[in-house]
Amino acid sequence: MDAFFASVEQRDHPEWRGKPLVVGGEGKRSVVAAASYEARAFGIHSAMPMAVARKRCRDLIIAPHRFSEYKQISKLIRGLFEEYTDLVEPLSLDEAFLDVTKNKQAKKSAIAIARDIKRMIYGKTELTCTAGVSVNKFLAKIASGMNKPDGLTVIMPEEVENFVAQIPIEKFYGIGKVTADKMKALGIFTGGDLRERPLVFLTDNFGKAGKYFFDASRGIDNRPVDPTRIRKSVSIERTFEEDVTTIDKIKEILIRLVKSLVESLERMDIRGRTVVVKWRYPDFRTVTRSRSFSNFTRDYDVIRQTTLDLFVANAPEDIAVRLLGVGLSNLDTEFDELQLELTLDS
Repeated sequence: MDAFFASVEQRDHPEWRGKPLVVGGEGKRSVVAAASYEARAFGIHSAMPMAVARKRCRDLIIAPHRFSEYKQISKLIRGLFEEYTDLVEPLSLDEAFLDVTKNKQAKKSAIAIARDIKRMIYGKTELTCTAGVSVNKFLAKIASGMNKPDGLTVIMPEEVENFVAQIPIEKFYGIGKVTADKMKALGIFTGGDLRERPLVFLTDNFGKAGKYFFDASRGIDNRPVDPTRIRKSVSIERTFEEDVTTIDKIKEILIRLVKSLVESLERMDIRGRTVVVKWRYPDFRTVTRSRSFSNFTRDYDVIRQTTLDLFVANAPEDIAVRLLGVGLSNLDTEFDELQLELTLDS
């Protein structure tokens, strides 16, 4: 979806259309959850501190989030996908992979299906989306980020080699800023540069991810579209308007977070084996500590005590924090791996 949260707000508030708008809070430490294309013209983007966004655009409109509305729209769109295929792998509320090799409409063209879905989404929601069509998830993901908004990009099999060679490495799915900077320091700036590096060089420098980079530079991605893709963790965190500077207050907040976490786990009927505690210092340094158990649990007392123990054992006595979080990972949700052959019928 194109600037999903922001576009929903502009749709529902005609007076905001065509104006720079962001979704998020207005507190001193709030961040931008989504930015309209008009706001992006000022260099504003998601995850940016709201204070910075305000400085970049004096006339910025700040809309409070309405996650229940976004979820409802996402559910409606998911229903449209399923008119074509059950092989839908959501990445978030506003993005998903679809395998339409064998589709319910018996259409021969993946491109035609993408056009149909774009038209249906707009007809049902008055919102635009951008589609990427190709032979695998890696290439389709990259294509979906091009020609926004309301675009459609197709990478045909015979175009893959030249296309990947020209892509800047920071545009590769799975390569973040830190990895991109490291690659540039090694003289790797494009997919073509990456393709020239042997597998042993990539694994020496990037560990297990080296094999993925080796394959991606050749346009290879054999991961199936997995409709049973599950969450690997459940977590809850809170950022504070003012730094929290006493251990007693921090413990009190952690206990409240644990209570909310366990309530969520109970609603979803999920247990896990690893308790994770996270905190962020005023200088933005972030620490994560965890402890695993042999058995699955969502017991409040166990998670509460483990959370407090992890924090006390690893945090300095004179600590000040701007963020606290707790979570549970290594969950007990199971699924079968799907082995599917991904092809593109042009």
